[in-house]
Amino acid sequence: MMLMPPFNLHHPNTVEEACELASSFIANEESFDWVAGGTDILPNYKWHINVKKHVISLAKIAGLDTISMHEIGAMARLGALTTSDSVHPLIASAASKIASSLVRNNATVGGNICLDTRCFWINQSEDWRRSIDWCHKEDCGTGSDCRVIPNQNTLCVATYQGDLAPSLIVLEGTIHIIGPHGPREVPAEAFFQLDGITRNILEEGEFVLKVTFPQGVENRVGSYKKLRVRESWDFPEAGVASSWIRGDPSSLRIASTALESIPRSHQAEIDAFDESFSSELINPLSEAIMKSIKPVNNTALPPRYRKSMVRVLAKRSLREILGDSS
Repeated sequence: MMLMPPFNLHHPNTVEEACELASSFIANEESFDWVAGGTDILPNYKWHINVKKHVISLAKIAGLDTISMHEIGAMARLGALTTSDSVHPLIASAASKIASSLVRNNATVGGNICLDTRCFWINQSEDWRRSIDWCHKEDCGTGSDCRVIPNQNTLCVATYQGDLAPSLIVLEGTIHIIGPHGPREVPAEAFFQLDGITRNILEEGEFVLKVTFPQGVENRVGSYKKLRVRESWDFPEAGVASSWIRGDPSSLRIASTALESIPRSHQAEIDAFDESFSSELINPLSEAIMKSIKPVNNTALPPRYRKSMVRVLAKRSLREILGDSS
């Protein structure tokens, strides 16, 4: 069913108004969602996936579309990132690989960070999902089992397929959150929570306000490599971002996306090698990263292929930031 279900759309003009709206809905026990560009949530609503009674739009709140080397607002359009001379080149590169130019002109940074997880068993029409008795992510009160990994109704394994997250992680970004209980901030890698349903640490009534980056981020050299079925439009089937400050081997950062329910930092794999970042480290490090991830069979490409391609993507990304043309 592709008809948009009814909901009440609200347009606050300030962050304070948005938080007050959220507080009132929570007090009245009324369900609500946040919408920025709408390129993720509105298609989900058309599929009747997790529809809420109210939707609060951030579109009319001034000052949320900042774009600079050290700060990007949640309402900054992805299309604007791709053409900006102010943003870090890695962010511009990652944004340019998202969907199509038409989608990028509407899609936002906040929306891409908070992208809903995807799975063959949930991203279908309501009639189709009803015919298989639903799934663990949206069981409609039936207690349905996970269709990907049965008999473990404790964890949703729907895949997170946002493109920007690994770049934010390797640039050591901080995600700023606001809600009825005030502001807080967390490192980008700590924002995501391992479950295909919860996805992140946002509490009821909270939304992403902006992302900031530390002083010196402009000195980082970065690269994002993406596997997808088609060169435009498609979500990533795997993605690897890396960055470092040339001459500072300890600054190496690597993160992946589209392989599990959350994007992942691979600092543990980096720290396991007691040697400086060099061309000799690329192969064993890429191998270690490949072994650390556990994709499941719920996207377009089989998990074994996606896993093996992680090693390839990691090699390409690391060679690019090292300036190794071999």
